[in-house]
Amino acid sequence: MSIDDLMQEAPAEQPSARRRTSGIDRALQILDYLQDEAHPATAYEIARGVGAPLSTIYVIVDDLVSKNMLSRAADGSIWLGHRLYHYGLSYARNLDLLSVATDEMRILANASGEVVQVCGRDGNDMVVLAMEEGPVHFQVAARIGTRSPLNWTASGRLLVGHLGAEERLAIYKATARPSPTGRAETDPQVLADCAGEAFRHKLSIQAGESNFSVACIAAPIIDRSGVCQATMSIVVPEGKVNQKDPDLIEMVKESAVRVEARLGWL
Repeated sequence: MSIDDLMQEAPAEQPSARRRTSGIDRALQILDYLQDEAHPATAYEIARGVGAPLSTIYVIVDDLVSKNMLSRAADGSIWLGHRLYHYGLSYARNLDLLSVATDEMRILANASGEVVQVCGRDGNDMVVLAMEEGPVHFQVAARIGTRSPLNWTASGRLLVGHLGAEERLAIYKATARPSPTGRAETDPQVLADCAGEAFRHKLSIQAGESNFSVACIAAPIIDRSGVCQATMSIVVPEGKVNQKDPDLIEMVKESAVRVEARLGWL
């Protein structure tokens, strides 16, 4: 029996005051107990500490050990598994990235006077992770949490630009679709080539592809391994793309580099 089996056995709701604890809740209790105790423990100690039947704890511990969420020493004691460590590293890395990028985003918005966004990738979508409006208050449709197909946006190209040519091509074959303005590129090969080129130049610009008269200038935020973890982008009216006072292209590229420097990725 696994945690999934225990979940299926536990009803979603119980009319009585005594509700059965789900397998997920028990697993979290075990993890919380070990974290609080700060040292390995036996299954008996865990069961006593969380107030659960020993047989239930044995089942869940065995399942978590098999998934590397917990580890079992030669003496039978239980401790946190290495899989949790990797989850923690991923969480910390992205938390630091968003915090630092948000700080730089606000600096860039104030200096440029324009709308600035930090964008990331979630599967086949580009997602706006953070946003700051400059003094100009140019209204844009894409707010925090907005998702767009990767082929519609400047950031979308950069977020897959570090991938190999075949992988980029496969992504665009599966996801590219026409934009509301009809100006977004949909040819997978063209998109794959453009994404690679944009990443090499550390700059991507799109104008009028996702929204009429709206342009985006984006630069990649690249980690030590060469992966584009996010983008810094300025959203402006289409006519401002090539302005030089201030030079928006240089400003967004410098902002992305500052994020990398602060995170120790350079």
